[in-house]
Amino acid sequence: TGIRITDFVNQIDVVYNYGAFDFTTPNFMMKFVKGDLQYFVTNENYYDFEFNYKQDGRSIVEQELNLTSQQKQQLLNELSNSLTSDERFYTYKFIDKNCTTMVVDKINKILGSEVLKQPKSEQSYRDILYPYMSDFYMKLGIQIIFGAKVDEPATRLFLPLELEKVLETATLNGKKIAQPTKVLNDNSVTVPFSWLNSIYSLVAAMLLLILLNKKSIQITYFILAGLLGLFFSLVGLYSLHEEISWNYNILLFNPLLLVFAFYYWKNNTPKIILFGQICIAFTLIYLAYIVNKVQLLIVLPIVALHLFWLIRVVIREKKLK
Repeated sequence: TGIRITDFVNQIDVVYNYGAFDFTTPNFMMKFVKGDLQYFVTNENYYDFEFNYKQDGRSIVEQELNLTSQQKQQLLNELSNSLTSDERFYTYKFIDKNCTTMVVDKINKILGSEVLKQPKSEQSYRDILYPYMSDFYMKLGIQIIFGAKVDEPATRLFLPLELEKVLETATLNGKKIAQPTKVLNDNSVTVPFSWLNSIYSLVAAMLLLILLNKKSIQITYFILAGLLGLFFSLVGLYSLHEEISWNYNILLFNPLLLVFAFYYWKNNTPKIILFGQICIAFTLIYLAYIVNKVQLLIVLPIVALHLFWLIRVVIREKKLK
């Protein structure tokens, strides 16, 4: 989301963008993960902005705001002040403070009222995000790294396309605050369906693992799942991003799977049964928790493989006992 200021008399045509960050920041990746990376506002000539978007294959839509001359000048003054004051930098938050929320807050301030806001509904942040992710494995990865915060009812207008929808209908004193949407650069493409990048390939991989039926494969799988859960646990403790704290996916990718895998490798029947039953219980609790959530279908193959292998191993070990 950017704000374009056009004044042909004074030869001004610039875009202010609150979504900039510096890859050369010392310890960039650690700051990004921790959640204290500083984002900042930039401005650039519109035609440079448009060229960059075309180079990246990205579309541009424009919604002209119905502001008074005084409001336009006030907005320009505030944006210009942001470039040279402490307001230029801010600590990025995925939901609460990003390139869209900064623009929403700025425009609402100019309008003198919270005109731009997330419509009231039962939708969670996860529900809103879900349709925008077309890449299956990216969607799966995002769903399992996000925690409980994104399941809260959405109250913050935080996505560019959601802001676009709100601007299409928002009114102040009975008048629309934006002109009809104009497409300035259309790079929208229909991504063809790919079997490899879909739930079908995930299900096929799960079935293949079951058919191979090798103990070494099972142990490797449980080690990887346990390490993933351990990673979620450590990142949740380290990071300031609330979106990845309290990640209930740790119930599925349980660090105790590492202990289970160790005893399974050592053929320690009593410990296999004990930790196997614990992991089964956690997996069932996880399944019950997400049964009414939007991501249920895409994680179901992983849940099914977990339960199938854990229950099968425990039953077999009980017979050997």
